[in-house]
Amino acid sequence: MLYDVLIIGGGPIGIACALEAKKKNLSYIIIEKGTLVNSIYNYPDKMTFFSTSEKLELDDIPFVSNNPKPSKQEALEYYRRIVESKQIHIQLFEKVEGVQNKDHVFTTTTSKSTYQSRNLVLATGFYDIPNYLNIPGEDLDKVTHYYRDPHYYATQKVVVVGASNSSVDAALETYRKGAEVTMIVRGKQIGERVKYWVRPDVINRIEEGSIKAFFNSELTEIGEDYVKFKDKEGKIQTLDNDFVLALTGYRPNFAFLEKLGIELSDDQLSIPKYNKQTMKTNIDGIYLAGVICGGMETHKWFIENSRIHAKMIMEDIKS
Repeated sequence: MLYDVLIIGGGPIGIACALEAKKKNLSYIIIEKGTLVNSIYNYPDKMTFFSTSEKLELDDIPFVSNNPKPSKQEALEYYRRIVESKQIHIQLFEKVEGVQNKDHVFTTTTSKSTYQSRNLVLATGFYDIPNYLNIPGEDLDKVTHYYRDPHYYATQKVVVVGASNSSVDAALETYRKGAEVTMIVRGKQIGERVKYWVRPDVINRIEEGSIKAFFNSELTEIGEDYVKFKDKEGKIQTLDNDFVLALTGYRPNFAFLEKLGIELSDDQLSIPKYNKQTMKTNIDGIYLAGVICGGMETHKWFIENSRIHAKMIMEDIKS
């Protein structure tokens, strides 16, 4: 079958694109390498969204939450029900391995099959590739770039790297499950974009000494039972340590974009080139949707402000 649209990425924005394709009577298929809304599934178990539920809604389908800020579990249920009730065509646990572009037809090869389409939509997000520290010992089993549940770290000496939302949540939750928590932060303070109801909590825990924090500091080495870091004075300090949560952020798959021929800005932000009215890239027939549009500015696009990309893309394809 020659699809009108093949959507790579089965997150909320990929689903939004499918809903819009259905409205326009465009044939489509979503390819997702993991489970449904895979990134949300891999968020911390007790995570709550910054946004309210109505800002996470797709296609005016009500998202009813028991809380002012919906939980991860509520979001998983919401998006799953949309896929089921709207009978969205999606192939899960199927990784894209290559794309060929010939005679205005894209041939997408996956781990399970091959598909042909007139257009591609890349809604792949950014959560799959961590920003690595590139220091000795980062490959040890005690190091993780993803945080799920605090109980695992009870009574352990835990170093949390970073001061973003994920880092702060991990520090507070593991501390409250009995971990001895130390934060290593490159900046001079807790990040200003941390959720407004959480930021005062972690600042107070640091000030009272419940959580240790070293600002203007940088982790330099990880050992089996220790870590080393450079403090604000430039001195190397050593801490006894059991686990490292290196929550230093994530990045889009730039190598995949470049392989498709999509141009990126030549600065550190690596922002893809696209038309802001149609979301079409410099390659005819390839569109971007969601957070991937921001390159390394992964804080720029969210579900709530990139849902509109789906409508823009499908209107351009239909025209």
